[in-house]
Amino acid sequence: MSSLVPGIGVPMAGEGGVEPGCGCKGIRSCLICEKQNERKINANGQTPQQTRSRFVYEPASGLAVASGELDAGRRSFPFPGVFLCEDFVSEEEEREMVQQMDLDEWKQSQSGRRKQDYGPKVNFKKRRLKAAGFSRLVVRRMKEQPVLKDFQPVEQCNLDYHPRRGSSIDPHLDDSWLWGERLVTLNLLSDTVLTMSRAGTAEPLCTGGVEVSIPLPRRSLLVLYGEARFQWKHGIRREDVADRRVCSTFRELSAEFLPGGEQEGLGSELLGIALAFRGVPL
Repeated sequence: MSSLVPGIGVPMAGEGGVEPGCGCKGIRSCLICEKQNERKINANGQTPQQTRSRFVYEPASGLAVASGELDAGRRSFPFPGVFLCEDFVSEEEEREMVQQMDLDEWKQSQSGRRKQDYGPKVNFKKRRLKAAGFSRLVVRRMKEQPVLKDFQPVEQCNLDYHPRRGSSIDPHLDDSWLWGERLVTLNLLSDTVLTMSRAGTAEPLCTGGVEVSIPLPRRSLLVLYGEARFQWKHGIRREDVADRRVCSTFRELSAEFLPGGEQEGLGSELLGIALAFRGVPL
């Protein structure tokens, strides 16, 4: 594959380095502001008193298996809505993608992350947006996967994590007003773990909250849809970022912005911009 990522943008100093200051707000924190303010805040937004049943996702079986119980008689339950494709890009393609991303400006974000946004600039509280183009030919390869054959991305967010900044992202559900069924993430530069969590579950095997760890190998592609997309929060713990990690998350439009929806006209306009594969980070 020739150019996976465009090289348009403003050169930045350093690669995954620690910049002065940070983008943390409210209860969010990273190692930079914790050191500056001498404050200790749980980077994962959880209290130590919470009781949680912990499981590990097993791609081959599609089961969430009780942590440490991988033999016969193990506790497990079906965990639908996850597709994981290892070695989605080659080492050379990964290197080219990250080099091109680093030519664009990385903006400080919360919890020690840096980001680049391509696509609609959204105000979720007021439910307003404005559009900008983005560019990724890697989408062509995504469509070779049956689960993504009709995937039409309208937004891409690149995130940069580094242990020196104490990078993490709190458990959260992605918005469902604008963004649709599938969330697609390409994991680059290092392995990590995506932690899925729910406050409660109908599973009789579990008490209290439930966590399911999804190991994400370097250069793998992850798709969350259905139950995993809408009923389980997802996040990255600080301790699961062992080296620089860059990821690209692609989102599609919700039914409201597709043919037959109330915002069909705007959705058509956004798709036209997105599929032109043009743009620089917002």
